Parts: sequence; structure tokens; C-alpha cells
Amino acid sequence: MSALLNRLPHRLSQGLTAAYFTVNSWSIRRRSTAVQTTDMTRMTVKKIPALKDNFMYLVVCNETKNAAIVDPVEPDRVLQVAKESGVSLNKVLTTHHHWDHAGGNADLFKRYQADTSLGPLQIYGGNDERIDNLTNPVGQDDTLEIGNLKVRCISTPCHTTSHICYYIETPEDKVVFTGDTLFLAGCGRFFEGTPQQMYDALITKLSALPDDTKVYCGHEYALNNLRFGNTVEPDNVDTLQLLNIAKESDLEGRRAMVPSTIGQEKRTNVFMRVHEPSVQKFVGKSTPLETMQALRAAKDKF
Repeated sequence: MSALLNRLPHRLSQGLTAAYFTVNSWSIRRRSTAVQTTDMTRMTVKKIPALKDNFMYLVVCNETKNAAIVDPVEPDRVLQVAKESGVSLNKVLTTHHHWDHAGGNADLFKRYQADTSLGPLQIYGGNDERIDNLTNPVGQDDTLEIGNLKVRCISTPCHTTSHICYYIETPEDKVVFTGDTLFLAGCGRFFEGTPQQMYDALITKLSALPDDTKVYCGHEYALNNLRFGNTVEPDNVDTLQLLNIAKESDLEGRRAMVPSTIGQEKRTNVFMRVHEPSVQKFVGKSTPLETMQALRAAKDKF
């Protein structure tokens, strides 16, 4: 299905993807959509569930009350949370062009044009014409500000060619929004890229961030990812501990497992452990890059 969508014209594939995610979301409409908040010294992150298993994130500078939204696929919910939070929302941080992440950009942009009291809306993302209403294309190490917070862009092509992660560091706290590149105990499919690109994204770039960096990913996939990780490394006690938590949790409890941290991912995420002999042994490979490729192929069939 995903291979077919990649061959279709962008507008058609986006429309089909929107229909798919909308239908799949109907079954959980009555479940809690509670916002989970992480209060930090200089910033606040509000995790907003969307669709079936997506996350949107409202990022607030505590000093200025300026805010940005990461991947606002449900604009009504975004504006509601922003209003309830008493913040000025004028930036969109798009991780990649897929509808379940960027599908709300156009509608949100129109609303800001129609209501001048909201101020101008800047939409950031990789330099990709498939991202609707992109006003500020960004690439590796470009920076932007959310109030007094400095955001650094990390280019992580593979899941899509223009995928961007967003990293914020203050003297007290560090966070990274990883879209569909890095999940809790997993990574995104290699839809438009190569194993080398995902290796560079996970091992060269994201693994280099401080271990205490909070990781806010694009989907809640914890249980399946941890089951796969436990299959690959059955003796990894850190993975088993998290798997037991995920097994015992309902959907809201699994949502609460996000954010993880870079340190946790390096201990439990097999895609960030391709140098480990135990992971290489599982796929019968002897180099990290071959292991990355074989591991993703195994996960795709898991």
C-alpha cells in the first residue's frame, strides 16, 4: 500500500491517506484525548493526541508565552489547546509532508489569513513543495526562535527526502521532536531513502544529542516496537522492563511513555543499537549498515 501511494501524484496520495487515517480514527473517537503536559523551567510541551495514534505538540516559551505547534493535523484541536493555554501561536514546525503530519497546514493557514487578530503564521519544514503553505524552508543546522527558545533543525532524510527534526536546548532542559524518524523503541519506514540515510539520522545525528534529551515522536507505537526489540534482544533487561509497562498499560498509559530520552533509546531501540553484536547476530550481519537494512526489513514483516 505504501509503495503504491509513493508512486501516485502527491495530491491524490494525500487524499487517499487522509481518507485512510480518518476512517481508522473513527474507532477511537470516544477514547480520551487528554492533553499531557511536561512543565520545564523555560518551556512547556503539551502533547496532543490526534487521529488514531499521532501526536501533535504545542511548544511554549514560558517567559514570552509565544508558541509553536509541531505537525498540526487537527487544526480545531490545536487552536482550542492554544486558546486554553493563553499563548500566542504563530509558528508551525512540520516534520515531513505526509498528510497525518502536514495535512492541517493549509486549513490552519487559511484561518490565520481570515482572522488578522491572530497575526501572521509561519510554517517551517524541509524544502519540499509537497508541504502545504510552506513559508520558511529549513535545512541542517538552520535555526529559528519560539519566543526566547532557540530551535535547531536537524535534517534526517529517509522516511521522506525532506524530513526535519527540531531540537531545543536550554541550560536546564533539552527536547527533540523526531516526527517519523525516531519512535520510542523504533524508527520510521525507509519510504524515500536508504539505510545509510537512516544510519546517519539515528547514529550520527540523533545519538549525538545529550542522553537526557527528551524525545517527542510522531506516533504511539510503543507496544509493537518493544515486542520487536524484545524478539531481537531477549536478554536486554531495559527493553523487557519497558515492554512489561507497555503490556500493562491502556492506550493513555502507553501515550504517557512518550517522551522517552536519547539515553533510553540508545539502551532499548535496536535501530540505535546496530553496532551491538546481539543485534547483528539476530539478522546475521556483521556491519552496522547491513544490520540497519536487514533490521528494517525484519520489522516491516513483524
